[in-house]
Formats: sequence, structure tokens, C-alpha cells
Amino acid sequence: MSTKTKIVTVTMNPAIDLACKVPDFTAGKVNRVTEYQTDAAGKGVNIAVLLRKFGLPVVVTGFLGRDNAGIFEKLFSERGLVDDFVRVPGETRIGIKVLDPSTESTTDINFPGLSPNEEHVEELMRKVEQLAGDALMVVIGGSLPSGVSPDVVGRMVTVIKGKGAKAVVDTSGPALFSAIKAGPWLIKPNDDELSELVGRPLKDNRDILDEMRNMNRAGIGNVAVSLGSRGALFTDGVEELLAKPPKIEPVSTVGAGDAMIGGLVAGVALGLSLKERIRLATSLSAATVAQAGPSLERLDVAKELEEQVTVEAISL
Repeated sequence: MSTKTKIVTVTMNPAIDLACKVPDFTAGKVNRVTEYQTDAAGKGVNIAVLLRKFGLPVVVTGFLGRDNAGIFEKLFSERGLVDDFVRVPGETRIGIKVLDPSTESTTDINFPGLSPNEEHVEELMRKVEQLAGDALMVVIGGSLPSGVSPDVVGRMVTVIKGKGAKAVVDTSGPALFSAIKAGPWLIKPNDDELSELVGRPLKDNRDILDEMRNMNRAGIGNVAVSLGSRGALFTDGVEELLAKPPKIEPVSTVGAGDAMIGGLVAGVALGLSLKERIRLATSLSAATVAQAGPSLERLDVAKELEEQVTVEAISL
């Protein structure tokens, strides 16, 4: 196993998440908030916060708005994350998550984000290339800001691989398509994102697994596809596994996918087998669904769920 343990996360379109609980939320009516919390977030940021709970060294980069960077800088300082973000004029976007416990639904209201220019993009490229040189893995997570070409993700994957690090990508649409052409080490679409990617409806697990095998053949070593409450499918080109989460009381799906990626990445850094990584990732994801914020405060919540996760080999 590599002696490298440093992990880099790249968040090009971070957000300040305002999660509020609104029982019986109704559009067009006056709604009362019963609880709320504000978090510095974004896929790569959420993953980085989780990875630090395993004691792993993590560097965070991407684009941050200069005008409201304080909430992120406070988080990075508190969690021991090395801040190497490119500062961009303006404000990092705000995302409002309306959680309705009566219907177990989440409504997202996303504000527009930053608009990095070509110089900002090239500065980030240089940072990623430099950081990948002594990293075990580089995780590219989330959507792209307005005006940033999806090709940037593919370029980034190529740069990361060229430096000998493992490229992990968790995005969707054209950005994911760009990444796939460059052959990352791991991708984690959900079933809807995979369906969009391949341009056809995927009827069942057999359909999904066929497309995952195609990804393996195309040079992507590891593919994970989340199926929501039904669990997730995983393949590394050798083993094909289905993980089923424990039954829990869902509060919010915000951050669940990030927790899954965080568990898979942490598992590699900790030297776990594929089955162990999947069990860890699924328990972390389930524990995140059982709370309102995007990041788990305590790993022991997931630890208690881990033994209730079933991981079985499948052959479809």
C-alpha cells in the first residue's frame, strides 16, 4: 500500500447551507421554521470534514468568494483543514434546504454562485497539479460555477493521474461525462445520474450493473452507484457487491452522498478491503440521513449502524 495518506478535495462551487425544519411546508403560504442551522458546505468541503474525523491529513481547494469566506475559514481552522482555496471576487452562494418532517421531504432553493474567470481556473489547475504530487487521492466534488467549462474536470483528472494520485469524481451531467473520458479511479453517480449519462432509462439493478461494467471496461477502476434507501451497488472490476443500509428514521438526504464518498476514500487511506470500505461508507451515509446537517458530528453514530449494514456479492 502507498505510504501517501494526504487527501485533497476540490470544491469549485461551494455553498453556505441554511437548513431549516418546516413542518407541513406549503408553497405560496406563510411557513414557520421550528429549527435551523447554517453550515459551510459543498461536496468537497463536506467530504473533507468527514475525513478529518479519521485523523487523515486533508487539503481543501476550489473557489471561494472573498466577501463571505469567514464561515469557511472558521470551519477549516476548527477542523484542522489546510486551506488552499482560490479566492474569487463576490460571495459564495447560499443554498436553502427546507426539511419537512411530516412528508420526509427536502426542498432545495439554490442561489446563483460565483463566476471565476480564466485566470482563476488556471490558478486552481496549478494548485491541483502541485497538491496531487504528494497526495494519495484527489476528490473532485459537486457542480461547476457559471461559466466554467465541463472540460475543466477532465483536464483535472488527467493532471491528477499524471502526478500518480487517484482521481475520485462525484459530479453529474457534462462534468461527469468529461471526467469519464479521462478515466478517473472512482466515480459515484446515483441511479438517475447514471441513466442521464448513458442516455436511457435503467430499469433495474441488472441494467445498472451492465453500465457499471461498461465503465470498468472503459478504464474506470471503481464505480459506485447509490440507489437511495435501497442501498448502493459497487464494482472494482473484480468484485460486484450490493450494500443495503439499516432501517432508519430519515431527516434529510443532504450530505448522504458526500458521506458515502468520504467513507470509500477513508477506507482506501486506512487500508480496508472493498467490502469493509463499502460497509463503512454505507453506515456513514445512513447516519447522515438521520440528521439535519451535511456533516456528521460523531463517528460513533455510524459505528453503531455499521453492523446492521448487509454487503452481499451479486451476479446479475
